[in-house]
Amino acid sequence: MTDTDSSGVAAEAETQDEYGASAASARNVFEARALNVFYGDFRAVRDVDLDIREHEITAFIGPSGCGKTTLLRCFNRMNDLIPSARVEGSLRYHDVDLYDEGVDSVEVRRRIGMVFQKPNPFPKSIYDNVAYGPRVAGRAKKKSDTDDIVERSLRRAALWDEVKDRLNTSALGMSGGQQQRLCIARAVAVDPDVLLMDEPCSALDPIATARIEELMQEIKDEYTIVIVTHNMQQAARTSDRTAFFSVEVSETSDTRTGIMVEMNPTEKVFSSPDDERTEQYVTGRFG
Repeated sequence: MTDTDSSGVAAEAETQDEYGASAASARNVFEARALNVFYGDFRAVRDVDLDIREHEITAFIGPSGCGKTTLLRCFNRMNDLIPSARVEGSLRYHDVDLYDEGVDSVEVRRRIGMVFQKPNPFPKSIYDNVAYGPRVAGRAKKKSDTDDIVERSLRRAALWDEVKDRLNTSALGMSGGQQQRLCIARAVAVDPDVLLMDEPCSALDPIATARIEELMQEIKDEYTIVIVTHNMQQAARTSDRTAFFSVEVSETSDTRTGIMVEMNPTEKVFSSPDDERTEQYVTGRFG
């Protein structure tokens, strides 16, 4: 279905599917095709095909050992830091091959930030935690520039009002939930395009978890977010699209390989999934 503007140029109208997900209008940030991840001879993830859309929250769910975190770490080339790891297949970021020899992995990690399972603030002040990245990147030439970046980043992480009067105190004295939001502020301080979150709430209490989930909704208009979570309720509450992963056990050996079973709008995954294995997992019958 098309509309025609005053100049006579046809423009594709934005449509939505029955689950409210944008159809054909969202731009893909990542496109993975036949993606395989190996550690030495062991294939940890097999033949993944998926798209990650701009300004959406995409959740990866599935049982332990199904390759969710391994796949997530491909998106900012963190697996490069493991000597035995290698990636085969295609992974494109804004239509650029992420694993092309000419691509700088350091620049990849600046554009694609990561928040880990456990809060990992530096043993520095709250201010210096946020200022570290911009200083290293040469983006904070003056003290006033640094001050602006620190305040803006802490506001984006919904933390400014809680810490503005103690910026020079150690980040290690913050609560767990505050430390995790500080890590988010530290990640956004370098103006990334994407935020990867590897079980960011697993070490937090329910109140801190709710605050992180609210924060994700608040900032997804600025960032594309991919989250790995074992908490299916969290995936259902926060994400726009969900990919379910499972484990395939070799018939000839005891090796276990992660496979993607399906990826769909989150409401569909939890209400009428395409694959019986997904239904069994989300209803608690296995996994």
